Amino acid sequence: MRLYPDRIPKFMADKSLTFVSSQFIKHGKLFWFSLSITFAVIYGLLALKEGFSSESIVQDDARQHVFWMLRYIDPELFANDLIANYFQSVAPIGYTSLYRLAAAMGINPFVFNKIVPPIIGIVCTCYCFSLCQRIFPVPFAGFLASLIFNQSIWMKDDVISGTPRTFAYPLLLAFLYYLSKRSLLPCIATIALLGAFYPQGIFLCTGMLILQLVRWEGINLSFSQNFDDYYFCVMGVGVAVAVLLPYALQVSEFAPVIALEQARQLPEFYPKGRSAFFKDNWFDFYIGGGRSGMIPNSLFTPATTAFSFLLPILAKFRQRFPLLAKIQPDIILLPQLIFVSVVMFVIAHLVLFRLHLPSRYTGYSFRIIVAVGAGIALSAITDTLLNQLQTSISPQLRKFKLIGQKILALIFLVIIAIAVLFYPSFLDNFPVTKYKPGAIPNLYEFLQKQPKDTLIASLIADTDNIPTFAQRSILVSREYAIPYHWGYYARFRQRVIDLIKNQYTTNPNQLKQFIRHYGVDLWIVENSSFVAEYLDNNRWLKQHQPVTQEAIDGLRQGKLPVLLKYKDICTVFTQDQFTVISTKCLLNKAK
Repeated sequence: MRLYPDRIPKFMADKSLTFVSSQFIKHGKLFWFSLSITFAVIYGLLALKEGFSSESIVQDDARQHVFWMLRYIDPELFANDLIANYFQSVAPIGYTSLYRLAAAMGINPFVFNKIVPPIIGIVCTCYCFSLCQRIFPVPFAGFLASLIFNQSIWMKDDVISGTPRTFAYPLLLAFLYYLSKRSLLPCIATIALLGAFYPQGIFLCTGMLILQLVRWEGINLSFSQNFDDYYFCVMGVGVAVAVLLPYALQVSEFAPVIALEQARQLPEFYPKGRSAFFKDNWFDFYIGGGRSGMIPNSLFTPATTAFSFLLPILAKFRQRFPLLAKIQPDIILLPQLIFVSVVMFVIAHLVLFRLHLPSRYTGYSFRIIVAVGAGIALSAITDTLLNQLQTSISPQLRKFKLIGQKILALIFLVIIAIAVLFYPSFLDNFPVTKYKPGAIPNLYEFLQKQPKDTLIASLIADTDNIPTFAQRSILVSREYAIPYHWGYYARFRQRVIDLIKNQYTTNPNQLKQFIRHYGVDLWIVENSSFVAEYLDNNRWLKQHQPVTQEAIDGLRQGKLPVLLKYKDICTVFTQDQFTVISTKCLLNKAK
């Protein structure tokens, strides 16, 4: 339908205001891509602003995965540290190499940890936009898909963590993009990078490569007759096997992976446990969110991702949504990725916990799928409604047609803008960073002045932050209680049990034996530590029975722990409710 061709450019004459001729798409692609990058930069800057709002602030999971990298700056830190050695051992080589390179350039690992996420967000945007263009070459759809995807990843703490899982999104997106182009070398490079940064992703890539050999004709299954498809698959799978082989052959000092039977005996794996996995009903366990379920809790955050469910329905009525005619054969990648993800999810459940957590095989891929699907669906709906606005005006009002459709289109675009562009402005917490402030800066400063091989024992919650802010070793803390490798966790859990037992023991000799056995130098307590409710209200400590209950009973019976008896005599530092006790003094004074 022509709209005053003498007054508007020819290439806009017969298309909607948003999706016009190929000339506009060509120029519009740069516009929509630039706008996509703009939003990615804005979200990244918001994260950077919070990350650098204080010197004593750290991302939640970075406390686990980054603290030991301070060894790159000072090799004397965390010597013979069980916790540091464990987290270094499980870190993928590409991830550690990247941080080591940054440290060699003089960038503190925790500073680099805050810089990485915004960069990853931009890379994700580039590949998400490009992948959408391969599937559905409409720039506006690429913009919507990348914007929704950006909102999705900044409403969860995967990317912001700067940990290995941060790299799952850009590398999976890159693999799908290069697979759609059948670019062999980039595909192989992406698989190798996944192995170096996030090895679980290789299984998804391998499954996708194999599916490229399968052809469906109605209900009939056949295989590709194209030799290039087999060559592509063999090369890709070969690289995947080569990358995974070192992981399979590696013998870790923290082996074995915890067995299912062992996990079932630990309260840590049950609801309210430190690493809750098992659930009370099968639907929540297999389908619901968490570590065991197929559907992530935040999959439909933002809510606009739900539009992805409309795409199969819209496809049934293509005559009403003509823009869907632009869908390319590569759309098959989305259902294939769903299939591979579900298969890997099932396999991971069958071999718990050898392939780590089942949810890791659906969480990242599903977010990519719903973002791209929502972008395509929203753009098709928008185009159809705008075209309806153009054709619904009566001929008698033709002279007002151009003005009217612009006004109506503007109204609709404002609604779209509110629903999509400004969604984060309606949230109290965006982006979701899970940055944790250090609550006791004076204590960290005191601990930093202690010898580098100092070992600190404590049950206070802020022990989680001591390796990060004080750069000193701790005996245990909740943050580092990761139970998936029994060679590590058996020793760690015994430490927790011994610490609880001896913090509340009334036997001086038992306390001294504990100090000597672990080589504890300092012991930190808080004023409420010796009240029964302190233990009774701590879910993590109550996982360790029967020692915790015995300590609670002893406090309620009025028994005086040795540590409390000599606390004032052996104090070397106090701040507010926190007290640091010298174990050297305890060894000399306790009787």
